[in-house]
Amino acid sequence: MQRRTTFGSLRTTNFRLMATAQLLSNTGWWVAYTAQNWLVLSLTGSPAAVGLTAALGSLPTLVFGLAGGLLADRYPKRRILLFYYAGWTCAAALLAGLTLAHVVQAWQVQVIAACSGVVLAIGFPAQQAFVSELVGPAQLRNAISINSSVVYLAGLVGPAVSGLLIGTVGPGWSFLMTAVFYLAPIVALTRIRADELHARPPVPAQRGQLRAALRYAVSHPDVLWPTILVGLYAMFTTNLAVTLAVYAKSIFHTGPGGYGLLTASVAVGSLGGALISARLRHTRLRTLMLFAALLSALYMVAAAAQAQILFCALLLGIGASTLLLQTSANSTVQLAAHDNIRGRIVGIYLLVYLGSSAVGGPLLGIIVQQFGPRTGMLLAGALPGISTLLIAAILLTMRLRRGRAPRWVASVVRTDSVD
Repeated sequence: MQRRTTFGSLRTTNFRLMATAQLLSNTGWWVAYTAQNWLVLSLTGSPAAVGLTAALGSLPTLVFGLAGGLLADRYPKRRILLFYYAGWTCAAALLAGLTLAHVVQAWQVQVIAACSGVVLAIGFPAQQAFVSELVGPAQLRNAISINSSVVYLAGLVGPAVSGLLIGTVGPGWSFLMTAVFYLAPIVALTRIRADELHARPPVPAQRGQLRAALRYAVSHPDVLWPTILVGLYAMFTTNLAVTLAVYAKSIFHTGPGGYGLLTASVAVGSLGGALISARLRHTRLRTLMLFAALLSALYMVAAAAQAQILFCALLLGIGASTLLLQTSANSTVQLAAHDNIRGRIVGIYLLVYLGSSAVGGPLLGIIVQQFGPRTGMLLAGALPGISTLLIAAILLTMRLRRGRAPRWVASVVRTDSVD
């Protein structure tokens, strides 16, 4: 038995190597994402165009997401990841060339975003499922939390660096930095110790494998409900950057530096949430519901905030709550999935997560453009919050039918019967 600590999974050499590479690559991703949003907003002046660009990075998951999960079960994940990071590197380098040559147009950014989305859909299930091969089941939850910490630590540095680059030398240098940083995981994958991987033999190709995965997901509550819950919140919360760009430009009038500050505030909170999540040994469905309810409340309060300092403080809580919800749902789903089906289950989870994000991007962009960013923040909290209450009611009804009511419900029933 390995001792469970906040950073326990980092004792594994392979995971430590990949986590370091992921820190660099995710820093590059945040640098590029921040520059992409600002570039499109500068070229078009339209928040809806920013939302559409963000959606194009996620929409291919609706078409290729399940196929990506199937590939992750059928082929060695390390080989898939080499192509995955190579594709991201090429996309970032192309966008850097167009921007530095001063010939970039909004449609070109959107086409590159869509191509990157195809790469994401095919490779991301393998990236998520590869964590279990790096550390094994005993440290899987901790490793997922550390991965999330890495993403948001990068999110703390990336937007600030990108804002500085945009303000001094232009967004093209942000994309060039991203292309260089994407080389880090390619190098790391070539240095992985294959004999220390917890790899399972690839699943032979058979008919009906995707249908089997869908039946598995629907029949296991620890897969079904976290996936639905994350999908509902992903529609709005993953597109927060769309709203923050407009806040920086139109509400607080702070420009690229202010946009970087707002995004970094979310990242600081997310990093704290990831560290808390790394200490959790397991998460129940009711805990996920509490994280979701807290996130909804923070969004609605933030919509009413007038001062930038108060808004940034609320973004800290939003970042932490978002991370706790996403990490807990991700680890719950992966731990509930059997080894020989995990890739397909992750593919389904990502299909719902990124598909909802793709739908929410243009929707939130239109809302922000027509009614303002404060309305966007309010609806981003209220609509998923209502859905959370409905899910809670469904779960409570199911438990009552099975005779497994929570203690407070049982006490109310006993009191009513006495009266």
